[in-house]
Amino acid sequence: MDAEEIATSAYGHEAGKPLKCLSIAVVLNKEEFFDDSGLKAYRVGCKIGGGIDQDPSKAPYKYPDLGIYITQVDPDSPASKAGLHQHDKILEVNGHDFTMLTHEKAVKYIKKYPVLNMLIARREIPPM
Repeated sequence: MDAEEIATSAYGHEAGKPLKCLSIAVVLNKEEFFDDSGLKAYRVGCKIGGGIDQDPSKAPYKYPDLGIYITQVDPDSPASKAGLHQHDKILEVNGHDFTMLTHEKAVKYIKKYPVLNMLIARREIPPM
């Protein structure tokens, strides 16, 4: 594989193709609480959009690829405190590749763990 075959920007990346880009490491510690049923639950404080199964023409934000993106960050939430921004692209969570996931699998994976060790791409970070 030559250098031209490796994407150097996470934005516009084609799922399944190699990717080499600068990223931000984020540790998100979810907030523990008890729901109305008295069961332990965890709050993240953000919403995600995208996925390889989604139709980008129906999305509220026009992202350049089928990746998983942060579409909303609640103020004073665990996501906000961890440093996540709206429109960040999630590249990896706890070592799991997020560049080739369906939306449903991404949601389930994020809900699964109380701590998320994430790699994030942000538009303001220049490509390599």
